[in-house]
Amino acid sequence: MRANAAALCALLFCASCEGAAILGGGAGFAPRYGTVETTLLAEDLVSLTVTMEGARGAGDLRDFTDCAASQFALIRGANFLRHVRTNLGEEGRARTADAAYTISRERPRGDRTLDAAATVAACRAAGIPTV
Repeated sequence: MRANAAALCALLFCASCEGAAILGGGAGFAPRYGTVETTLLAEDLVSLTVTMEGARGAGDLRDFTDCAASQFALIRGANFLRHVRTNLGEEGRARTADAAYTISRERPRGDRTLDAAATVAACRAAGIPTV
């Protein structure tokens, strides 16, 4: 699983894809990406709620939130994100994820940091929508 993300990051010459789990498709994987709702909680803190059908597990939802949050960060002029938390749920056939990220121009400290531009490029290559 992580080997695919590492290969994609290496292909993109990603300087840092720590924790990236952008996997793309696989045999029989046909996700239906739903809505993305963003809420700016503070100048450097964003909350995203996404819906998705056909997710294989929490990792697929996390990929979707990473993609949407990374594009949001770029729109706001930020280069990096740090994942704060994700809450998962289900509503009928759709799975939901409510995630929060800090966004910044400089690389933040922490275990779960993302380079926004590299993540968006990886998302596009994997067919995962962004904001």
